[in-house]
Amino acid sequence: MTDSPNSSRSAGESVGAALARWRRRKKISGQVLGDKVGMSQAKISRLETGASTPDPQDVRLIARGLELPADEVERLAALAEQSDEQFVEWQAVEPNLPNRQNFVKSLEAPVREVRVFQPAVVPGLLQTSEYARAILEAFRFEVGDGKAAGSDLAVQEAVAARMARSQALYEPDREFHFVMAETVLCNLVCGPLDMLGQIKRLREIAKRPNVAIRIVTLTQRWPVPPANGFELMGDRHVMADLINSSLVSRAGRRAVRQHRHVFDAFEAVATTDIEPILDKYEARYVQMLPGAAA
Repeated sequence: MTDSPNSSRSAGESVGAALARWRRRKKISGQVLGDKVGMSQAKISRLETGASTPDPQDVRLIARGLELPADEVERLAALAEQSDEQFVEWQAVEPNLPNRQNFVKSLEAPVREVRVFQPAVVPGLLQTSEYARAILEAFRFEVGDGKAAGSDLAVQEAVAARMARSQALYEPDREFHFVMAETVLCNLVCGPLDMLGQIKRLREIAKRPNVAIRIVTLTQRWPVPPANGFELMGDRHVMADLINSSLVSRAGRRAVRQHRHVFDAFEAVATTDIEPILDKYEARYVQMLPGAAA
C-alpha cells in the first residue's frame, strides 16, 4: 500500500474520515498525534467522527503532524473550508428576555476577545441598568402582533442578567472593542437624566485598559452601510441584531470572517477621541433637564 493521497479514498469521504484513515495507516494513536500537534485526544476524536466542524487550520496542523504529502494537506484543508462555508447555522435567540441574556452570556464567557458594533443604541455590555431597562421594556412585545415577550418581572430579571454580563469588562485578561455610530448618543431612548448617567458610564468604562470604545462621527463617511448591530465572540460566533430578536451563527466561520472584515472597516474610520463627543451630548441632555436655563 502506497502513501498516495488517493489510496483507499472513498468517494464523498469526509475530512474527519480521511484524517482517521491516514492516522491508522501511519499507525499513530489519537493521543500520540494530539501530543504531537498540541491538541487533546478528545478533540482529535471529535474531528475524526464528525462531532466537531473541521477548522481548516486544525486540519492543516493534523495533516502535517501525520507527515502527509503537501498536496494532500491542501486537499484536506480545502475540503474543510468547503464544508465550513456550506455549514452556516443561524440560530434565532429565543424571545424570553432573561433567557436571551443568559444565552448570550454563555457564548461570551469562553472567549478572550469580544467586538461589538452598534449603529442605534449603546451596546448591551456598556449599558447602565436604567438604559437597559428602557431598551428591554420597549421589546417586551413582539413587533406587530402584540404578543408579550416578557412580564415586568422578566424585564427586571433581564436587566439583572445584562448587568451580570457586563462584569466581564472587569476581567483583565479579556479584551473588548466597541464601535458605535454617533447617532447612538442622539437617540433619546430614555429620559435625559438617564442619558446623562449612560454617558458617565461610557466615560468610566473607556478608561479601562482592556476596553476600547470608538465612535464614528456624524461627518464621517461609512465604508459600508451600517445596516445592523452585531457582536463578534472570538473567531467562532457572531450575533446579528434583528428588530425584535437576534440571530447567532454558531458554526459558520465564513460569516464570522465577513463580519470581522466589516468591523475592522468601521473601526478604521472611528475615532478614539470620544471625550469631546460625550461632552457635546452631555451638554445637550443637561439642557433638557427640568428647570434648565433656556
